[in-house]
Parts: sequence; structure tokens; C-alpha cells
Amino acid sequence: MDAQLERVYEEALKRNPTQPEFQQAVREVIESLEPLLLERKDYQEAAILERIIEPERQIMFRVAWQDDNNKVRVNRGYRIQFNSTLGPYKGGLRFHPSVTLSIIKFLGFEQIFKNALTGQGIGGGKGGSDFDPHGKSDNEVMRFCQAFMNELSSHIGADIDVPAGDIGVGAREIGYMFGQYKRLARRNEAGVLTGKGIGWGGSRGRTEATGYGLVMFVDEMLGEVGENLEGKTAIVSGSGNVAIYAIERLQAVGAKAVSISDSSGAVFDPDGIDVPLLKEIKEVRRGRVSEYAEARPNAIYHAGGKVWGIDADIALPCATQNEVDAQDVRAMEMGGIRLIAEGANMPLTPGAIEVAQEAGIIYAPGKAANAGGVATSALEMQQNAELQSWSFDDVMARLAAIMHDIHHTSLETAAELGKPGNYMVGANAAGFMKVADAMLEQGVI
Repeated sequence: MDAQLERVYEEALKRNPTQPEFQQAVREVIESLEPLLLERKDYQEAAILERIIEPERQIMFRVAWQDDNNKVRVNRGYRIQFNSTLGPYKGGLRFHPSVTLSIIKFLGFEQIFKNALTGQGIGGGKGGSDFDPHGKSDNEVMRFCQAFMNELSSHIGADIDVPAGDIGVGAREIGYMFGQYKRLARRNEAGVLTGKGIGWGGSRGRTEATGYGLVMFVDEMLGEVGENLEGKTAIVSGSGNVAIYAIERLQAVGAKAVSISDSSGAVFDPDGIDVPLLKEIKEVRRGRVSEYAEARPNAIYHAGGKVWGIDADIALPCATQNEVDAQDVRAMEMGGIRLIAEGANMPLTPGAIEVAQEAGIIYAPGKAANAGGVATSALEMQQNAELQSWSFDDVMARLAAIMHDIHHTSLETAAELGKPGNYMVGANAAGFMKVADAMLEQGVI
């Protein structure tokens, strides 16, 4: 890394100690954009990089609630309002015991560039809590969500900050939080949260959007090399919203997904994943992938295992950050994988990305490949503002156009920077330049 950029990075380390995920995300962006950042003297003079790295606002708060035994529980809540240059802060809320300030900051930092790529006029933010909804009753989840919103409500609004769902936050949690926001604000401000129920301001296609958009992006990638998804085999990690609907879309276009996973282990189903069964287990029962294997005669469950050694053409990591290391990518290469697209946020470690690029595996980062979710959240905001409700087909057509544009912009920008075919450089640069140029135009604020 250039000495000047190294100084910027070192300063970020000093300001953000013990935040490895955030440090990793910052370093990836700086390294991939080094030629651009050194060439643009106007960016340097206005300290654009330094300003983008520093969040506009960091909110951390206590969440106290009572469980079903009337025991008082205490969790920590976060909302990082990272960058509002292009519009109101936009990004999901994650409820998971692994949530820390570092994870929320890395997610918010990535969200800046992802949101810019969508062309939707939204800034970057992220939030969440170390609360674990797994194993909690509906009433416990409701009480926690209401307590969480008691504090968050002071910091959000349709033209200020619009949270959505993420890991651990689905339609149930969004509903409880929206109800509490209405009570506190004393108004029905539909655009304050996205991922709402269809009957009260939600968008058709939002549930499917991240997974469907991921597969749309993969199809665009394959088209660049004269191929399509028909007859391809895919390995998919995770079994949440992104994984489920990526698998559903893969199978709708003639591909076959043969794996799922969760924190307990991994499942290989050579007959192809049974999507209705997976939905029943994960969306209705809130069960584990081991239950899937028990119900399928040829499925194999590996407790604590990963899916990356399975022979396939395409790999879609859709679980969580840093789930794929260099060894995993070598296993993918041995298994015939030729394309990796991130459905989760930053699932590949830096070493994994390096091995993939050295092996000639086509690789797309999450800020481009999984942008369909936030893009459709912005479409939900648009419908709310217009008091409209679009059809599923209309939403999917708009989503397909957005994913096409992200793909085209990423490749075009990579080529302009002398890195043809490098989706990581193209996506990072395209998103960064859009935000940076707007920051220059808006002055030092």
C-alpha cells in the first residue's frame, strides 16, 4: 500500500482499536482503490477517504426488557449512521449474539458503497443488537423489539434514517418495531422502516429480493463468458432468507442447488434442495438444517461442517462474514467451482479473495452481488411515498434492471481503471466515486 494511504489506514486503526471486521473492510476498500485514490488529487485535498471512514454518527444504547419469567434482561443496541451524502441513511438491523460495534461498523461502511451502486438515492447505515431471537417466544421478541424501538425511534424517520431487516430480523420483528414506532411518534409514517407486511406498506418481492437479485447478478456474470445458469450446479451456504430465495431462483432458471448450512452444520442433498421443506423448517418451525436431512432420504448432514468441498460450478456464500477462508477456496477449486458471488456481507476473508483471484475463479463482492435487498427496500420507500403498491412482476422487473446496471457499471469501471473483469475493484470504485463526487459538491460538512 502507498505510504500516504498507509498513514490514513494507520490512523483508522488508532481510532478504531479492537474492531477487526471494520478494519478489514476499510483495508479492502483502500487497497482495491489505491490507483484511483492516488490519482484524484481533489479527493486527497478534501480528505474524502478520511471522511468516509469516519461515521457521521454512532449511537449505542441499553435495551432492557423482561422475559416470560419476568426476569429483566439487558442487551446493547447500535445504530451507525455512516454517510448521508446521497440520501437518508439506509441499512438493516441485525439481531444476533455475535453483534458488536465492529460488525455493525463494517456492515455500515460496506452499505455506503452498496447503496450508491443501486442508484436509488440512499445513504449508508446499519444497526442491531446482541439479542438472540432464536429460542425466544413471540412475546419475548415483541417486548425486546418494543424496548429497542423506544430508543431507536429518536434517531430515525422516512427522510432521516430508514432501517430494514437483516440476520435475526424478519417480518415479525419489523412488525413489532413498526407498531411501537407508531405508538411513540403518534403518526403512521410508513416509510420509516422497510420489510413491512404487504397489507401495511410493504413491497411485494422484498422477501425474495436479496436472493433473487444475487442469482440475477450471477446470470449477468455468466453471460459475460457466454454461458447461463441452465444445468449448472451450485453450493450455497446458510439457510436464512438470502439462501432460501437464492436457491428458489436458481431452480426456477434451471440450475440445481445441493447444499445448505447453519451454525450447527451443513447438509448435502444430491437431489437438489427441497425449497418448500426448507421454508417449512426455517420460516415456520425456526428449526435446524439437521431436521432437513432427517426428512430427505439421500441428504447427508455434517455436524459442524462446511459445504465448500462439494463438487459444483458455482459457490454462493450466503451465511455470514468471514465464513470462507483460503483453504475453503482451495477446496472449491478442487471441486470445480468457477464462480463465487457473495450473498452475505464480506463472507470471504482477504486470503480467500486472493486465492480465488490467483485461481482464476470469477469473484463478485457482496456490495454488488447482494445489493438486490436494499435496492428493493428503496423501491418500498418509493411506493410508500406515492401511496402505491406495485405488483410482484413490476418489482422484479425493476430489480432485474437495477442488478443489470450494477453489473454493467462494475465491469465498465474496472476496465476504465485498467482492471478488466475485476468486480471487486469495479464495484468499490463505482460506489466510492459516486459518494466522493457528491461530497465534493456538498462541501466540508
